[in-house]
Amino acid sequence: MKATILRYFNPIGAHPSALIGELPNGVPQNLLPFVTQTAAGLRKELKVFGDDYNTPDGSCIRDYIYVVDLAKAHVKAIDRMLHVADREQVEVFNLGTGRGLSVLEIIRGFEKATGVKIPYSIVGRREGDIEQVWAEPKKANTVLGWKADTPIADVLASAWKWEKHIRKL
Repeated sequence: MKATILRYFNPIGAHPSALIGELPNGVPQNLLPFVTQTAAGLRKELKVFGDDYNTPDGSCIRDYIYVVDLAKAHVKAIDRMLHVADREQVEVFNLGTGRGLSVLEIIRGFEKATGVKIPYSIVGRREGDIEQVWAEPKKANTVLGWKADTPIADVLASAWKWEKHIRKL
């Protein structure tokens, strides 16, 4: 039996066709759906939890990975599992860009990529939030021959295209 474990977090964006995307039930728990819903007018404003972290702009930093890049990593991992005989029985890969972006960078990036202003306010930190965290994808880059390489502007624009499609905007 062979297994591959893919570790990642913060998948964002939508398929370029805008036919597949993220549609959370109720209030989004992830940043980008909250951004797009705010841009669409479903939410009054986005709350940024803290601006006093030890980061360049004071907001938390995360590694956001485009869902299409993530899907490509899954295909590479399955292909390796099925066709590489001399691999370990269980392999583990971190999937990400290897670089974090702050909450405020995501907001500014979205505004730049779409031309839509996002109303937001800074509120207190959330208990338990980690200041900075991102993936180290070197093993996935070398062993799988995979890299998350879609520009963040394209990723953010894809999420907005999806939101406009499902809301008929």
